[in-house]
Amino acid sequence: MPRQTKTFLLERFREMGIRPATRHGQNFLIDLNLVQLIVDAAQLTKNDVVLEIGTGTGSLTAMMAERAAAVVTVEIDAHLFELASEQLIDLPNVTMLQLDALRNKNNIDDRVMDAVGERLAAAPGRRFKLVANLPYNIATPVLSNLLLARHVPHSMTATIQKELAERITASPSTKDFSALSVWIQSQATCEVVRLLPPSVFWPVPKVSSAILQIVVDPGRRARIGNLPFFHQITKALFLHRRKFLRANVLAAMKRHLNKEDVDTLLDDMGFAPDTRTEQLEVPTLIRLADKIHAVASDWKL
Repeated sequence: MPRQTKTFLLERFREMGIRPATRHGQNFLIDLNLVQLIVDAAQLTKNDVVLEIGTGTGSLTAMMAERAAAVVTVEIDAHLFELASEQLIDLPNVTMLQLDALRNKNNIDDRVMDAVGERLAAAPGRRFKLVANLPYNIATPVLSNLLLARHVPHSMTATIQKELAERITASPSTKDFSALSVWIQSQATCEVVRLLPPSVFWPVPKVSSAILQIVVDPGRRARIGNLPFFHQITKALFLHRRKFLRANVLAAMKRHLNKEDVDTLLDDMGFAPDTRTEQLEVPTLIRLADKIHAVASDWKL
């Protein structure tokens, strides 16, 4: 397998008469030690089925195929799919898909989940992991949607924009704390493995990146009464996160709860009148969502 260096990429792109597509967020990791670090951080074993979104030239794919039971890799760009196919043709445990991994902003494409499901079913005890150098423009929906997908990953190890990593790992009452922070932290532990300067990519992006490790915790997920409802109500409550909590609950549930209902609910939970959504810890937000769902269970997602 050729090494994915800048020289290799320039030569292959010149041969094929193509350029990196900015609309697909194509920035290739050319520091091979960091490619190795991603694989090491994922702690792959022969029981693991890996999903990679953004095959690129297949450099990371090939490295993972040596350690994992199977790799399902998805590439939207037809030219890159052709290039990677040449590199990966002799790896029988690699399944390549040429499509958009997202059916829409809220769902992973069914064909991706079908392929992952087939590999998981091929042997008992297999685990599902996401490992990818994610294109910046789809990182948020991919990480978020996989927690509601048909197959939920055991872990997600991904290269993403540094600002996104800061949002995911943010604490309450900080500028980066958001619905995404709550959604992922409610179900998983999150750790920044390494910060990456723009210079380790080609083309060089305008932003810094990070390798983020997300490990799903079944115990945390079990605390959430209704995952789809929690996902939607959290997004609604954080639309105006600096507003008072009361105003946000009223706005989110205006068709289902009146002011008296909201006041009673918040009083029962002991919230002060000036409490803001951004101040609440994740377990408190889970309890709040369960309370809201209990009194407005007719709310349609």
